[in-house]
Amino acid sequence: MTDEWNKFRHYFKQQEVPAKTLLLAEGKVSKTMFFIEKGCLRTWVNNGGKEITTQFFFEGDSVSSIESFRTNQPSLYSIESLEPCVLQTVSQTDFLEIIEKSPELRKELIEHLFRRLFQAQQLFYTHLKSNPQKRYEELIEQYPHIVQRVPQHYIASYLGITSVSLSRIRNRK
Repeated sequence: MTDEWNKFRHYFKQQEVPAKTLLLAEGKVSKTMFFIEKGCLRTWVNNGGKEITTQFFFEGDSVSSIESFRTNQPSLYSIESLEPCVLQTVSQTDFLEIIEKSPELRKELIEHLFRRLFQAQQLFYTHLKSNPQKRYEELIEQYPHIVQRVPQHYIASYLGITSVSLSRIRNRK
């Protein structure tokens, strides 16, 4: 955390959660933002009973259903831990107060949101334009440690393929 964030450290609460902990359920309103000190989270949607992983988050990332967090509308997706995690959490109310008190952090938040929007656009266009092999290569380039930390069926879901197809892709390497 930057010095500016440290000024507001008293707003944060540390939370340790085991793997496979549901932090936010799809359809519930997000009231908490998570900052990952240690561990891995994923976001996912339910499509007719099938979980589709939409994103992975690791140390140094912040996670919330930002649309829900800002608008009090139900979240479009769930947030779950994939590993035991150490998280710093801040409530919606406290976060809004922090952003109100600190123009520097408000600017940092805006930059963060633009980066996330850009990442989401990249992911969307990659899914449209690239084959699964290319998507897998880009994922490994972005997160070289992902295959050691994330179960294969989540990676396959994220890539929009079956675990069997992912095994074939990995065996070609």
